[in-house]
Amino acid sequence: MEIKICHIYPDVLNLYGDLGNIITLQKRLLWRGIKASVTPVRIGEALKLASFDIAFIGGGQDFEQEILMGDLHGLGKDKELRAAIEDGLTALAICGGYQMLGAYYETHEGNRCDFIGALDFYTVGASERMIGNYMFSCGGEIGEVVGFENHSGKTRLGAGVSPLGTVITGFGNNGEDKTEGARYKNVFGTYSHGPLLPKNPRLADVILKTALKRRYGVDEISPLFDESESRAHDEMAQRLRR
Repeated sequence: MEIKICHIYPDVLNLYGDLGNIITLQKRLLWRGIKASVTPVRIGEALKLASFDIAFIGGGQDFEQEILMGDLHGLGKDKELRAAIEDGLTALAICGGYQMLGAYYETHEGNRCDFIGALDFYTVGASERMIGNYMFSCGGEIGEVVGFENHSGKTRLGAGVSPLGTVITGFGNNGEDKTEGARYKNVFGTYSHGPLLPKNPRLADVILKTALKRRYGVDEISPLFDESESRAHDEMAQRLRR
């Protein structure tokens, strides 16, 4: 078996070590004897997702998102992403990459940037940033997730999108309705930098299982010895509860 990962805009959207999420997915596959390949797609390059199993989009600042809009819309990457997501492609999108999957971002000054509309949500900028370590609960086999957020945009989910989790401490999507991130089909969107996956191995494995099930019909994967990863998660969770 092999899982093919497409890293979209790795040279522009890599804020707060988001590349660590790619490394985590690779390692957790290789430790199970599953091949893992990563293909970067940069500005000016065509995006063809039919052969990929996971798409990853990292975080960036507002001006970086604006730079990418011409490439997304001009080269048809927006249409390719929308079609692949509807077809069940597994995707992880962080902060700015998460916002780009929605309908639009409107700045605090009222300037609007149209995004790709793959998911039913929008984001509006606020005057104050929402920043700090935080924790949210996804329930089920993922449980509690710890991370770091730094964003001024307030995201509002539409009727067709579920939150990834419920905020325990911190801000999440908007600091008001206790929602964090978004789930739609096999898409995982979140404001959590850090990177997210090294200290949240259960979430990493759920993402991998969605990709393996879609490609190979696999429902379960072998457990790993996650003592270090779980300790990092639990210590941060305890700090946040205090």
